[in-house]
Formats: sequence, structure tokens, C-alpha cells
Amino acid sequence: MLQEGSLYLGTSRNPDDSLNKAEYLALKYGNRHGIVTGATGTGKTVTLQVLAESFSEAGVPVFAADIKGDLSGIAAMGEPKDWITQRAEQIGFKDYAPAEFPVIFWDIYGEKGHRVRTTVAEMGPLLLSRLMNASEAQEGALNIAFKIADEGGLPLMDLKDLQALLTYMAEHATELSSQFGLISKASIATLQRGLLILEQQGAQNFFGEPALKVTDIMRTTHDGRGAISILAADKLMMNPRLYATFLLWLLSELFEELPEVGDLDKPKLVFFFDEAHLLFNDAPKVLIERVEQVVRLIRSKGVGVYFVTQNPLDVPETVLAQLGNRVQHALRAYTPREQKAVKTAADTFRPNPAFDCATAITQLGIGEALVSTLEAKGIPSMVERTLIRPPSGRVGPLSDAERQKVMGLSPVAGQYDMDLDSESAYEILTARAQKAAEAEAAKRAAEDKAAGGDSAAGRWTLPGFGDAPQEESDGGRATKRSSGYQRETVIEAAMKSAARSVATSVGRALVRGILGSLRR
Repeated sequence: MLQEGSLYLGTSRNPDDSLNKAEYLALKYGNRHGIVTGATGTGKTVTLQVLAESFSEAGVPVFAADIKGDLSGIAAMGEPKDWITQRAEQIGFKDYAPAEFPVIFWDIYGEKGHRVRTTVAEMGPLLLSRLMNASEAQEGALNIAFKIADEGGLPLMDLKDLQALLTYMAEHATELSSQFGLISKASIATLQRGLLILEQQGAQNFFGEPALKVTDIMRTTHDGRGAISILAADKLMMNPRLYATFLLWLLSELFEELPEVGDLDKPKLVFFFDEAHLLFNDAPKVLIERVEQVVRLIRSKGVGVYFVTQNPLDVPETVLAQLGNRVQHALRAYTPREQKAVKTAADTFRPNPAFDCATAITQLGIGEALVSTLEAKGIPSMVERTLIRPPSGRVGPLSDAERQKVMGLSPVAGQYDMDLDSESAYEILTARAQKAAEAEAAKRAAEDKAAGGDSAAGRWTLPGFGDAPQEESDGGRATKRSSGYQRETVIEAAMKSAARSVATSVGRALVRGILGSLRR
């Protein structure tokens, strides 16, 4: 049943429930992208596991996010559960055998996998603006910040580097505005508050060094299987904007770093984007255009992108049109939006005269899906109602002890687990500020020395506080303070007191006279 150069997905059946034929995904079209959709509980995660296992067996590295922790079981030997053996017998899958797969666990927080980080500079102003939900004006200020960092030799590694640069921009807004355009202190302040919010949400764990090398998620094992990189995303999903931004950044890095290779016999990497709707929710037009560009062009880099989501309406039409391999699990059609989703899903398939696609979508059982893949010359196959094959790895999560054991044997163990803090914008700007403060202090000391040779010259102090008054005698003249003010004699003090009393009395008389005339 296994076929060279293809991935076995399952076996289709006829309307009378008799078996029809095996359904395959051709490896050479694996980089033409795909989508797996379906309502909760219809079998999307198992289908994702089947695809990941199949690509790995074919020597293709895989990257996937694990939203609920269920995908982690792919690293352990499969268990012959009843429903698994029954499905294998039902579809005639005689080659089925339990197996375990090479897995590398990753985690932004470093709790359930190796730390995965990037630098602020690599993230770039567009994605960072998306992460901070910045306005157009704030995004403009952020672009200026990156421009200043590039021209000023200020590496932006982590969030404190960007905070230091924004503080510098606010303090020198006038002179910087003449060179880079108007820098609004209000926009800078909003960005600074946004960075504080990101820190509270744990984003500081994501920015720093050592940064992830994309080659470490494109590994193969000694026996020729592709390593499956699994991102622990259960905690990350508490901050969905960070989750979506991270995965989009990773796609962008792959797009920018990998060379053009054209169409290969099999992909160099397959990337699964689970909960894909989070990428497009409230996304600005420029970001959606960026996603469309990456999806359209990354195919020539040998990378296949597979979106996993509940509803096909979650993916914009411009992106949906780029997805050639489709697996549609059951959808419900109770509300107008759900009915529209069913129609949209049905319309994306090449029709099969044997059944009505829209009706079939609402009647599919668990582990059953409508499948259409690219055939010869990249033409979509006729949609078939397919029973998905059972996975070979364990279905369900690993225990903490099992996960730690896998991490200990990982090829990247110890490579990303320690934090680095090299000299960057924060250290450079702090050193500059300290140097400027020392120069200013030296300048003031020189001015004080030139004025009177006393470091306290030029300061005003209250009697009994601060520097003690220094008195000097010069013949019969009155003594002076170090600040230059003359000390009053007793007679001068008495004369000034009398003058103030007279002035006060005259003032009161004038006020009474004026008020009295008003009352009349």
C-alpha cells in the first residue's frame, strides 16, 4: 500500500461504504502548501500527526506547533489501541506498525523545550508593530528607531535595547527630527508602554541571544528521517498575538535565508501553522500582503506551509488560493456563517459526481475527511471521501519525565538553554550617557574653579543646610558667603525690617481705600 515518492493518507470509499482506492500526497508537490480544516473533535490533530509522521519517514524535516500538548506523543512508540487497529483493518492498511519518531522540543519560555529566541533587529519593525498593536504613527516612529539603530551602530538584541533607544530618541527628539522626520514624544511614550506590556506578557523570553538558527529546525537523522520540531504552545496560546507573530517571523526567516531551489523531488521543510486564524485576526492589510507574498514565493525555497484551522473562512481568499493540498474534516452548518463556511469549503474542491460535496462535509465521521491533492502537472485530484490512516506514534501527550528524556538526547541540547547578553544598544547608550555626565561634571568643576576656586561656588544654600558658610575678613567690610551674597549687619537688618513694615501698612491702607470706594 505504501508507494514510492508519495505519502499514504488513507483510503477513500464509495457512497455505498465500499472501499474505493488509496489516497496519496505526492512528495514533489508537498511544497505546494495545503490546509487542514474541520470543527473541534473531528480529527484534525490526528491528521496533522499522520502528515508529520509521513513527511518525517520520507526524510523531510517538520516544524509544528503543539497547542494542547497532544502532538508530543509522536516521540513515543505507538500503542495498539482498539480504534487504531480497527481503522487499519477497515482500510486494509497491512503495513501499519507502531513507531516512534525523532523529535526536538522547543519552547519560548524554556519550560517544555529548548529555548527559542530571536533578536529585536531580526523581528523587524513591521512584525514588532503587529505584536504591539501599534498605530500608523507609532509604526513610523518604530521604523525611525530601527533606522537610527542601523546608522548609529546600535545592535537591537532584546527589549531593554529598544527601551534604551526609545528613551534616547525622546531626549533628543528635536535634533533627530531634523534628520529622520518628525519624532512625536507621544508616540515614543506609547511604544514604551507597549514594551512594558510585552514584558508583562512574557515576551522578554522571546527576544535575546542566542537566536534560533533556521538550520536547527531542518535536521535529518542518521537513518535518513526528518526531525520533527514541536513548539510547546499551550502556554504561548495565552498570548495569541505573540504566537502568531512568532510563527510569521519564522516563516519570514525561512523565506529570507533559504536559497532558491525550484521544484524538488521532496520539500526541504514542511511547516504546520496550527490555529491559523490567529495570524489573520485583525491583521492590517500590509501584514496580510506579507503573508500572501511569503506563501506564494517560499515554495521555490523548497518549503511547504500547511494551515490548520477550524473554518476555511479563517484564511483570506488570496492565501487560500495558494493551497493545493486540502483535507476537510466535518463542519457543522447551524448558523449562517457556518453554512457559508460549508459552501466555501465545498467550492474549493474539484467536484466528484459520485456525491454532493457540501452535504458530505456535514455528514463526515470522526477521522473521516474530504481529500484532494495535486496530481500530475499540479492538477488537483477529484475530491474523495477518505478514511484517514491511523498514526504510528503515540496518540496523546508525553509525561514530563519522557519529555525531559527526549530533550536530554536532543542534538541541540545545551545550545540554546543559556542566556547571552552581549554588548548592544543598551550598554552602548548607557556608556555614552555616563561619559556625557562625567564630561558635564568636569566642565562644571572647571567653571567653579575659575569662578572662585570653591566647588560650592554658584550654589544657593539655606543656613544650617548643605555646605557650611565660609567667612572671609577684608578690613572693615562685611563677611560674605561662598555664594557671593553679603551677610547683613544688625543695623541693615533693622532698617530693612522697618521698611517692610511701612510698605505693608501703606499697602493695606490703599487696599482698604479701594475696596471702600467700590462698596459705595
